[in-house]
Amino acid sequence: MSTSKPKVLLCEDDPNLGTVLKNFLELNDLDVVLERDGHLGLAAFQREKFDICLLDVMMPKMDGFALAEDIRDINPDIPLFFLSAKSMKEDQIKGYKLGADDYITKPFDSELLLFKIKAILKRNEEQSREQENIEYDLGKYHFIPKLRELSSEAGKITLSPKENELLKMLSEYKNDLLPRELALKKIWGNDNYFNGRSMDVYIAKLRKYLKDDENVEIVNIHGNGFRLLEK
Repeated sequence: MSTSKPKVLLCEDDPNLGTVLKNFLELNDLDVVLERDGHLGLAAFQREKFDICLLDVMMPKMDGFALAEDIRDINPDIPLFFLSAKSMKEDQIKGYKLGADDYITKPFDSELLLFKIKAILKRNEEQSREQENIEYDLGKYHFIPKLRELSSEAGKITLSPKENELLKMLSEYKNDLLPRELALKKIWGNDNYFNGRSMDVYIAKLRKYLKDDENVEIVNIHGNGFRLLEK
């Protein structure tokens, strides 16, 4: 996470609670985007990068559970809290099955919510720092994502941000299938046709960078995704 304020997506259709909670969180060094329904919340998530999502369960147009499913499709790792007046055990179980980090029933203590948010953000920041320092050996190549650097005896290449993210995901899934849809949603934010064509161009560029080692290959698994193979 950068030195800027952590960014929170707050989806809450109660205008009073939404405004009060937004103001409280902003007073405690969080940058909050407030949306009034699930459709607006999803549009905001597709448009901007967030560090955590706080979702009301009972919202018009798209409820919090449906919104959470779409958010998880785009970013499976984003921390997610449900805020709900529905305290039934079945609702809470449904929330946790959707991957919620917490299910908070209304009314709730805003200060306690703040401490829970900061604990999750601190944990994720520590994990991100560890992941930033991971480097990969790919045949004769050495890949340092933090520096966007791919090097071999022939020299060094500085990758573009998207090239770097794509090679990083391929490296994480090395010798396994990287689903096309997952890569598109995580890097481009949407798996539409035009982004798919764009990703194909970046795959071609990465193949060119790796062409000097016949033991390293990016294979297209038709209709499913790609595999970075190291023989």
